[in-house]
Amino acid sequence: MKKIKTFMLLLIFGIVASGCSHRMLDFTLISSKNVDLTKGASFVRGKSRMQGRDRIHMIIFIPTGSVNIKEALDIAIEATPGCVALLDGVIYTRFWWIPFIYGQQSATVEGLPLIDPSLTENAGEIPLYGRLELDGNGEVKRMEEISADEYYAFKSRIAKDSRATRFEIVEK
Repeated sequence: MKKIKTFMLLLIFGIVASGCSHRMLDFTLISSKNVDLTKGASFVRGKSRMQGRDRIHMIIFIPTGSVNIKEALDIAIEATPGCVALLDGVIYTRFWWIPFIYGQQSATVEGLPLIDPSLTENAGEIPLYGRLELDGNGEVKRMEEISADEYYAFKSRIAKDSRATRFEIVEK
């Protein structure tokens, strides 16, 4: 009798804590970017599939946001330099929840990147994290590569300064 109760408890827990995955959409071509289709003959098909995911967490029963398929699509497209769209792909949604404890919901977009070679020509010159100094006409005066830690420190300092509105105009 004790084995049956244990088995039933495990079965109920498995059903309650299980997740659900749903294939929402298969697509031939999808993009969230402006694509100049007049240059379509020069586009190149990528070699490996890219994936983007947007995820939210559910604490107790309160979601921390809402899942955005466009955000997942943007992440997948921006993972490849010069990518303007995804080909032959699929969109999934996934959900799992342990009642009144924790859960997650996500949207996943995956597909082959469609690459515009004219956008990748200059990709090697631009550092992943960098700081640009512009002259009065908006031309690049100096470009410097910085580390990821320096970038995020600089970014948080700018965000803090913009909330405090402490910008000054410096004339030379």
